[in-house]
Amino acid sequence: MRPVVLLVACLLAGCGKPESPEPVGQAPANLATEVVQPVTVPAERELDGAVEAVNQATVSAQTSGRVAEILHDVNDFVPAGALLMKLRSTEQRAGLQQAEAARVEATAREAEAQTRYARIRDMYERKVVAKAQLDQVAAERDAAVARLAAANAALDSAREGVAYTEVRAPYAGIVTARLVRVGESVSPGTPLMSGLSLEKLRVTVDIPQTLVEQVRRLRKAAVYVDGRRIEATQVTIFPEADPATNTFRTRVDLPPNAADLYPGMFVKVGFVTGESPRLLVPKSAIVVRSEVTAVYVVDGDGRVSLRQVRTGGAFGDRLEILAGLAAGERVALEPVAALRTLSPAVAGDDG
Repeated sequence: MRPVVLLVACLLAGCGKPESPEPVGQAPANLATEVVQPVTVPAERELDGAVEAVNQATVSAQTSGRVAEILHDVNDFVPAGALLMKLRSTEQRAGLQQAEAARVEATAREAEAQTRYARIRDMYERKVVAKAQLDQVAAERDAAVARLAAANAALDSAREGVAYTEVRAPYAGIVTARLVRVGESVSPGTPLMSGLSLEKLRVTVDIPQTLVEQVRRLRKAAVYVDGRRIEATQVTIFPEADPATNTFRTRVDLPPNAADLYPGMFVKVGFVTGESPRLLVPKSAIVVRSEVTAVYVVDGDGRVSLRQVRTGGAFGDRLEILAGLAAGERVALEPVAALRTLSPAVAGDDG
């Protein structure tokens, strides 16, 4: 019993080592501060979503041939219209030459028919030939004009056939899959290469039935990634629910060239459901030391102390304070200047 009695007596007498007081300094007159007050900001409900590319496609063959050359492969960036692949084009080029020759012939015959018509019309006006002969050459002229038009159409078709042997990128993007090899024979419809564009991205989310009406009414959302808040440019809600999950598929469009986002990533999407008051402080006032997040608080007597806080989402250049601060308290906007007010030992430790 005696050791227990001694231990209780020691505790009552305060034998334990007292906690070290929080470092406190005196704020100079020129220290920039701000009083924390509740600010009305959008109230959000966060859900998980998957990033996907708006433009993603598989390029297929539009003519028959054999793969002669592949100029790009997986993970290559290609500009719009870049040549991706070449097919053997001997047959198509032979058809182009025939179409060009037919057009030359049709052009010459059309010119001859126009000249003859002009001559016979002049003779008819001088009463030298009969009306029947004028009608005949007019018909021959019209037929020559029609043959020239057909020859031009055939030439355009032949040129298109040759163009089909050169597979080009429909838009700027990254190659995600190569589906054929050099030497393979392909026919119209054979998949050749897949790719996507990182310029335009969106996030797909399944919204619960209980939340969809609020989202449909406001149609505002933001994507959170690595502490950044990216405002959505458009929110599209599908008109029917999934009968298995009772959720509505929703697309959240992002601004062009959203940095650090790639198709397939999972992100948090905050859908605006109303408004709520929150405590916000400038990001510049936040101090991060290892795993501790804090701010310098200045009390009514001008004393400066470091206080740990818990932060939430970002709203522009400000962060939400979830815990550690109360409305009406004053925070230092220049942590370095506030640090100099503490004791030299503490300042040296922080340095």
